[in-house]
Amino acid sequence: MNGSAIPAPQAAPAANPDAAPTTAPPPRDTAPPDDRRVVRDALGVGVAVGLSGFAFGVTSAGAGLSVAQTCALSLLVFTGASQFALVGALAAGGNPLTAAAGAFFLGVRNAFYGLRLGQLLRVPRRVRPLAAHWIIDETAAVALAQDNRRAARLGFTVTGAAVYLLWNLTTLLGALGAGALGDSRAWGLDAAGPAVFLALLGPMLRTFAERATAVLAVVLAMALLPVLPAGLPVLLAALAAPAVLLLDGWRSRSADARAGARGEARTVEERMVEGER
Repeated sequence: MNGSAIPAPQAAPAANPDAAPTTAPPPRDTAPPDDRRVVRDALGVGVAVGLSGFAFGVTSAGAGLSVAQTCALSLLVFTGASQFALVGALAAGGNPLTAAAGAFFLGVRNAFYGLRLGQLLRVPRRVRPLAAHWIIDETAAVALAQDNRRAARLGFTVTGAAVYLLWNLTTLLGALGAGALGDSRAWGLDAAGPAVFLALLGPMLRTFAERATAVLAVVLAMALLPVLPAGLPVLLAALAAPAVLLLDGWRSRSADARAGARGEARTVEERMVEGER
């Protein structure tokens, strides 16, 4: 010891609750990765399906509808299958009331989508009319493919907005350019919508019952298509779901009964062995 004073340790400065955090917050304009994925997928579906509105515009103009009538159908009806069924029946010389009935029956399936999406999305009451107008095959498929409600809402909204905007824009272009293009069926543009829907539906068929339902529905629709008015085969194809569910339930009960019988037989055999001892 040389007698010099040892300096006392200095106290740490008191924490200031008002001080800014040492780590900077993430940029506000950066969306979470899941949101970016949902938006990317939804925009892809919207572009692919929206472009097929060009085929509808050409087909509708070829059926004798004016540009205003064609655009009104896309704005107010906004379900491609029903619109194609209507103008196809009119082009074939069908009765307008029969054509409208077929289009209506095809559009009824959107009501069944709405029952499921209403439980999933739980949109505010003030926007339900707009959301209901956007319930189509593609928006339902994108929303139902998500893992949570937030992603489902985002996918539904982006898909609906993209399809609605592009479908109506390309409908106008198709109606205006119908004379220059000719027969749209030769270009295959009307196949874009169904192809995208099948691509979305395929990964969702995970179980045997789901795949069997899809196959049976296709068989029923194809078998009824030549003998029933447009729209009815699609509705009746929905009977595939309860049929497969009944068959699957019967198979499960039969398997349980066989398992129970084997268990009882094993128990009786064990008791007989114990009795012999």
